[in-house]
Amino acid sequence: MQIESNQLIEDLLSRTEGASKAVRKFRELSMDQLHFKRSAEEWSILECIEHLNLYGDYYLVEIEKQILAQKSKTKSTTFKSGLIGNYFANLMLVKNGKLTRMKSPKDKNPSHSKLTITTIDRFLKQQERLKSLLIQARSIDLTKTKTAISLTKYITLRLGDTFRFFIYHIERHIIQAERVLENK
Repeated sequence: MQIESNQLIEDLLSRTEGASKAVRKFRELSMDQLHFKRSAEEWSILECIEHLNLYGDYYLVEIEKQILAQKSKTKSTTFKSGLIGNYFANLMLVKNGKLTRMKSPKDKNPSHSKLTITTIDRFLKQQERLKSLLIQARSIDLTKTKTAISLTKYITLRLGDTFRFFIYHIERHIIQAERVLENK
C-alpha cells in the first residue's frame, strides 16, 4: 500500500474521532449494560474497552518514544507500507462488517477483571493522546520511523503501519462492544 502521509493521518484521525464518539455513548449506559455478556466466553462492553486500554498502554508509549527519537529533518510525503505491517493492519481491518475471531494474548485478555466506568474514561484519555501523536507524526517520516510490536521487540513495523494496526484494532473492538448491546 502506498498513500500520501497526510492523507493517511487524516483518515486515522477521523477513525480515532469516530471511536471516541462511539465510546462516549457507552458512558450513558447502566453498569448492568456495561457488564452484560451473552456467554461466559464473550466479552462485555467494558471488557472490550479494557482490552483496548491494555494495548494502548503499550502502543502509545512505544509510538511516542519513536516520534521523540526522530532527529531527521528529511521526510517523505508518501507512506509505503511494509509487507508484515500491511498484513497485520489488514488483519485488523473490519471488512463488510465481519469480525474474524482471534485469540487474545493472556496479558491483553480482560476477562473477569473488576471494571468500572473509569475504564471508559481511561480509553477516552488514551484516544486524546493518540490524536496528539497522529498530529505530531505529520512532521516525521512514517515509513522510516519504526516501532516494536507488543508480541516481541524483535519485529518492528513502520510507524504508519503501527498506527493503522492500532487504530483498526480499536475500531474492531468498538464494533464488538456495540454488538454486545445490540444483541442483549
